[in-house]
Amino acid sequence: MNRARLLVFNAALGALDYRVPEGMAIEPGSVVVAPLGPRQIVGIVWEAERLPATEVPDSKLRPLLEVLPVPPLPAPLRRLIEWAADYYVAPLAAVARMALGSSAALRGGGTTTEYRLTGEEPARLTPQRAAAMDALHGEQATIRELAAIAGVSEGVLRGMVGAGLLEPVTVDIDRPYPRARPDFAVPELSEGQQEAADIFVAAVEAGGFAPFLLDGVTGSGKTEVYFEAVAAALQQGRQVLTLLPEIALTENFLRRFEARFGVAPVLWHSSLKASERRRAWRAIVSGEAQVVVGARSALFMPYRKLGLIVVDEAHETSFKQDDGVRYNARDVAVIRARFESIPVILASATPALESMHLADTGVYTRIALPDRFGGAKLPTISLVDLRTEQPERGRWLAPRLVEELKDRLEKGEQSLLFLNRRGYAPLTLCRHCGYRFQCPNCTAWLVEHRLSRRLACHHCGHEVPVPEACPECSTPDCLVACGPGVERIADEVAELMPEARVAVVTSDTLNSPEKVGEFVAAAEGKLIDVIVGTQLVTKGYHFPELTLVGVVDADLGLEGGDLRAAERTYQQVAQVAGRAGRGEKPGEVLIQTRHPESSVIAALAAGDRDAFYAAETEARRDAGAPPFGRWAAIIVSSEDEAEARDAARAIGGRRPDLPDVLILGPAPAPMALLRGRYRYRLLINARRSAEVQRIIGEWLGQFDFPQGVRVNVDIDPYSFV
Repeated sequence: MNRARLLVFNAALGALDYRVPEGMAIEPGSVVVAPLGPRQIVGIVWEAERLPATEVPDSKLRPLLEVLPVPPLPAPLRRLIEWAADYYVAPLAAVARMALGSSAALRGGGTTTEYRLTGEEPARLTPQRAAAMDALHGEQATIRELAAIAGVSEGVLRGMVGAGLLEPVTVDIDRPYPRARPDFAVPELSEGQQEAADIFVAAVEAGGFAPFLLDGVTGSGKTEVYFEAVAAALQQGRQVLTLLPEIALTENFLRRFEARFGVAPVLWHSSLKASERRRAWRAIVSGEAQVVVGARSALFMPYRKLGLIVVDEAHETSFKQDDGVRYNARDVAVIRARFESIPVILASATPALESMHLADTGVYTRIALPDRFGGAKLPTISLVDLRTEQPERGRWLAPRLVEELKDRLEKGEQSLLFLNRRGYAPLTLCRHCGYRFQCPNCTAWLVEHRLSRRLACHHCGHEVPVPEACPECSTPDCLVACGPGVERIADEVAELMPEARVAVVTSDTLNSPEKVGEFVAAAEGKLIDVIVGTQLVTKGYHFPELTLVGVVDADLGLEGGDLRAAERTYQQVAQVAGRAGRGEKPGEVLIQTRHPESSVIAALAAGDRDAFYAAETEARRDAGAPPFGRWAAIIVSSEDEAEARDAARAIGGRRPDLPDVLILGPAPAPMALLRGRYRYRLLINARRSAEVQRIIGEWLGQFDFPQGVRVNVDIDPYSFV
């Protein structure tokens, strides 16, 4: 071809045409370098008939400069990029950018220099060097990455290199990963597990698109079952992608994977060092990466020979991206499997209602594992009505739950207390004048964190030290913490049972795979008596000695305007309940609530999942909510409140009048100020037959907004704040 159409990573530019120099070989999907004014840009060669552009005469075309030494993006991935951009009303360039996960990897292999401690222990150290040496034990990375890990400047580390405290290490960028062995440690499966595994293996061997919902109770051995499908793909020389909702889950998963296949899988997530990302990306595109375990973004990687996709904990809302391209990785995984003509397995103990509906209608094949592995029994569940069994004044744990905690401690068994609220208290105020600490950038209260002695916003990250006096009235020692967070519950446990060893488990305390590993080792080694945690501990962990789960406030998730609140509450509480009694000893779950009559709480108490799903399905049907209707949101924001309000009103003033579409708003978003931007929302509720994406595209296409205004579209929203 003499002319090439490029998709470039600037949505404002649109597609651009270039001349292909004589002797340069390109094809759709090739990653190339092209001139743009005085600069050089990277683009992807795209099929001209699929990417409209302004036609330019041949005589005015500038020549491409270079084809980068990476395989072209395969056609199935290009079709996925087009589908995601169309479905989520997102710029094609923004979606395509996710496929090129490491710009440094585009230039090929070679070596890079990393640094590590030499082991020298000088007699005298500056405080900064001493802190760096403490933080960098066992670390090896670039100077920039080590500086971020140690919390010091790059200059401090360069000085340590000169002093012989850090040494350079030459690293081969493209060094191969160890090979996984599908026959390394083949497990003995139960009869039910083996039947499920045989179905998955047959689907992998047959090839072709086959979506499965692996619906198994907690502790049923879902991971061991889909590992057999992974083994079948490896035997065929195919690649496997496993998506996990939380980086914190990877450590536990890696141990299980390595025990089964002899080596760790290839990781892909935001916490990887630049050199790790470069190495992983090149192994993915070359086909050398056999099994990739990652977060959402791993879904758009250019796998060379993908043979299977697994989405573990597929119900998790963290699979939904809340900024940028607002896609749901669970749904996009199914679409990618369709384009690749391969099986996809969605695994969950509490599937999303949409997934259950697709299974009930025959779109997905549902594979059930109704029993726990090894004869373990599901825990007994009881309600603690906080209206009649009130905690002592100033406490949050009811007497019955406290007695059960003490009983487990005497028996040498472990307990877990679940409260999905980080920090010590969600609100701090002055008892003298009533002043409340609010984030200056968001419509949110600052949360007290006593472990770090800070007041923090959980939306934008703003932090301030806890003051000695009220900033409004200057009264000293007048601040009052209102309501409980996990830190406060941990303090209460420590007061009630001083001899108990308590661990607080949140994204604040387990913020790296290493810390997760330390926590798991301590829990398995019986060095922890009581775990107090957020939703981070509701899934993925297997502690045989954990026999009691207490849900501190089951009603918390039902508050506010979340249209999926009931489903999310059911999933979280059911998942955390599943941590109890996974070994030989029976488990018990106590759920503290002020609304025992609510359908969610009643279903949890009765262990009747089907009744909950049936009731929720009918409620969704009546409301025209997914999966029976469509939701979409338009979020208008600006640093200028009047500008955001005027833009939202302008959009609302030209709303389409259609019989199958209901448009609500504009109105200030519940989180009216977020990260310094004022926000207004319009919510769209449409019938399944409505072409929501086309309607929104034509509607918003009428406007030319001021530069400071952002207009984002969220298809199938999960967050309504």
